[in-house]
Amino acid sequence: MVGEICLSCEEVIFPPRDICPNCRQEARTPYVLSGKGHVVSWTIIDRDEAPEEFKVQAPYIVAQIQTDEGPVVTAQITDLDWKEEKVVDAGGDWHWEKKFDVEMGMRVEMVTRRLKEDGEKGILVYGYKFRRPIGANQEDNYPLVLENSLTDSLAEAG
Repeated sequence: MVGEICLSCEEVIFPPRDICPNCRQEARTPYVLSGKGHVVSWTIIDRDEAPEEFKVQAPYIVAQIQTDEGPVVTAQITDLDWKEEKVVDAGGDWHWEKKFDVEMGMRVEMVTRRLKEDGEKGILVYGYKFRRPIGANQEDNYPLVLENSLTDSLAEAG
């Protein structure tokens, strides 16, 4: 994930937009994000709610991901287990509910995956999604504080 950094206020920007949304100064310096972050909100997209080109993937999770560097991105979370559970309300009525292995604060990492098949020729479109880090344990599920400040990163970059 390549964004930009504003050298005036040190705001990391993703996606790139050349003008810093924080201080309105020019921000054209490329900045490579780690691709790591945590889930701040999420929702389930069912087959009947999904856009036509994504129905084959449903049900799936779309989440707001707070990157370790600051920007919040919207993306699918992939490689999750899910199951349907029977839920009974206080009146005795019941319905089926999908339960995914996702939670607020869950640590995630960016991966490149197939997003969709486009057009009559079936052109495959790839992009970024997020998943739980490989080999993650319970301690890895919670947001981490950056060890180095952006100022340190800028100084190292020269």
